[in-house]
Amino acid sequence: MITIENLQVTYDHNRVALDEISLKITGPTITGIIGPNGAGKSTFIKAMLNIVNHQGKVVIDGQPAKNKLKKIAYVEQKSNIDYTFPIKVKECVSLGTYANLTIFQRVGKEQWQKVSEALDILGVKEFENRQISALSGGQFQRVLLARCLVQDAEYIFLDEPFVGIDSVSEKIIMETLTNLKKKGKTILIVHHDLNKVKNYFDQLVILNQHLIAFGKTETIFTQANLKKAYGETVFIGGMEA
Repeated sequence: MITIENLQVTYDHNRVALDEISLKITGPTITGIIGPNGAGKSTFIKAMLNIVNHQGKVVIDGQPAKNKLKKIAYVEQKSNIDYTFPIKVKECVSLGTYANLTIFQRVGKEQWQKVSEALDILGVKEFENRQISALSGGQFQRVLLARCLVQDAEYIFLDEPFVGIDSVSEKIIMETLTNLKKKGKTILIVHHDLNKVKNYFDQLVILNQHLIAFGKTETIFTQANLKKAYGETVFIGGMEA
């Protein structure tokens, strides 16, 4: 369970990014985080991970979130990752095993087997010896999710994983995430494509600096809540939501 109490993030010149967010997320779940540009969606995840300074409490399974970081796998937006860094696909995925190794341990046979299995699940095994710079956007996103798999984290935070990827990769990623949920994982996804919300998420966090709504998708994904968040009528799939 993730318990958030009075979470607030303020940037320079007292600009409020998030204001007094309180909620509880009980897994297993695939929870979407939606809202307009500048709503604080990415900041929300980064605050939970202690990447940005914040006020308030973030408690995971009864402990401060900073004490549970090994149990959280995080993939930030692809645009923030150095796509040209000289590293092979299998080596990139193996980085996920480091969270469960001691300081003196190296990646061994057991870890490389997990890497191979994760690459197979995400359909990128054939690229294991390629440089990540040689991959398409969708292939690279699958590699990043494979890295999460080998970490065997209880919580997976993904920031805009479907931006700039092909439909095949999107399908494989969602199938993988659905299977992870069935295994008891809690998955949080920052997302912008409202057309996919009802199909992808069992619950939603709707933000615009403060919490607009939180709950089951079928209950809170309404035109009223979207108008509060986006400030205008939102059309989804050519129809008013």
